[in-house]
Amino acid sequence: MGQNLSQIFRQLSGIWKQLGINQRISIVVTAVVVVVGLSSVAYWSSRADYALLYGKLDDAEAGNVVAALEDAKVPYRLGHGAIYVPSDKVYAMRMQLAAKGLPKSDGVGFEIFDKPNFGISDFVQRANYLRAVQGELARTISQLDEIDAARVMIVMPENRLLMDNQKKPTASVFVRVKGSGQLSPSAVNSIQFLVANSVEGLQPNAVTVVDNHGNVLSENTESDSATGLTSGQIGVRRNLEQYLSRQAESMLEKVLGPGQAVVRVAAEINFDTVTRTEEKYDPDGQVARTSTSTEEKNDTTTANSGGVVGAASNAGSTNSTASATANSTHTQKKVVSNQYEINKTVSNIVEVPGALKRISAAVFVASKVEGTGADRKAVPRTPEEIDKLRKLVQSALGLELDGDGTRKDEITLEEMPFSDGFNVEVAQQLDKQQQVNLWWDIGKNAGYVLLALGILFIFWRSLKKTPAETITLNANQGRASGNGRHGVVTVEVLNQLIRENPANMNQAVRSWLNRDTTVSRN
Repeated sequence: MGQNLSQIFRQLSGIWKQLGINQRISIVVTAVVVVVGLSSVAYWSSRADYALLYGKLDDAEAGNVVAALEDAKVPYRLGHGAIYVPSDKVYAMRMQLAAKGLPKSDGVGFEIFDKPNFGISDFVQRANYLRAVQGELARTISQLDEIDAARVMIVMPENRLLMDNQKKPTASVFVRVKGSGQLSPSAVNSIQFLVANSVEGLQPNAVTVVDNHGNVLSENTESDSATGLTSGQIGVRRNLEQYLSRQAESMLEKVLGPGQAVVRVAAEINFDTVTRTEEKYDPDGQVARTSTSTEEKNDTTTANSGGVVGAASNAGSTNSTASATANSTHTQKKVVSNQYEINKTVSNIVEVPGALKRISAAVFVASKVEGTGADRKAVPRTPEEIDKLRKLVQSALGLELDGDGTRKDEITLEEMPFSDGFNVEVAQQLDKQQQVNLWWDIGKNAGYVLLALGILFIFWRSLKKTPAETITLNANQGRASGNGRHGVVTVEVLNQLIRENPANMNQAVRSWLNRDTTVSRN
């Protein structure tokens, strides 16, 4: 094995000595390029991939995290308030740092009660509980996609023997919004209800939300105040108008194209609460209520008898006469009294607020445009097309234009050319930039190809200009060449040359070829 390696080394050394200066330079440059390329590939393949460990930490917390990483002998990188570690160690380091209570920038949560604290006062205990609630709420609010960081401050009334119903808990929330945007109303309402449901006795309208731009995002929604009622009414009206406008615009954009219609809706809403009581009588509908019947009957009888009261009567005289006269009277009376109830209907109607009184819509549609570039011109639509668009908007908004309803809605639809100069200019700039990028990519790729061809051409010219070195054949080579025909290299000659001097095989073949060329010219 050692002899083979030494023989190969001697052959390579002999070949190197027989090469020209240009060939040596080319081989050295190629070897350097190959070594540098392999080294770069090995470096980038062995280079650790760093991932974000924590971001947007203050200086104190970042210093504590860096100190913990140095103690653990974990490589790290710093940049723009963020700390990066190798991607395969991110989760392990987060768990290790969390066990040490790092970082603490998100506020103190309920972990404040993990350590037993004996002998502390009730005031300190309540203060720690309030800090824990504030920290947990801040962490939860920071999880929203639109929020970068948050802080929560809660004010609780003092716990006294005599309770004051006028003092109620309040809360303030400070949020740092990502970028230069603004929180949506739904996100603000979510924050208010989240904080209110986390604190006993706290109402959502007592939570104030402020962003890092100094804007008060929450609204006063107290139902027992004129300001809260007014703001609530304005919000309901605004939401209804925006909803109707989006409905009409989305439908027109499906028909005309994006940006070809503008719809604005004004709605009048009845916010009055009315209680109405109605009584209706039906004279045709009678119902017997009471019936009274009275009956009177009188009977009168009169009787007269003759005779003198005395002895004769008592003695029973036979000569006495008796006369009798009788008179009777009969009277009968009957009275009937009936009472009837007239049919009556009583209605108690309560009208809740929110009924639509009137809707008016203003619709602008862009004129049709024909041609391109300087030949663009607006073409008006026909009255039939305008009427169809008006009916579409009427149906989408639910307008009452022809009926006998109580509402008197109105719609105005006009066609006019939109000012699209800015859009055309932006489109032209985008097209121009796209063409520039396309030509740049083509030129860059072509440059790479030309550079590679140039390197190959220079390498080929350097090889072509390499002077052929004259090699003197030894006596054995001369005898070997004499064995064959003049100017012809046979297989036997080449085998003999290789056996006698393997290192000079290349030069021997070149010498034979040059000699053949010289002979043919002569």
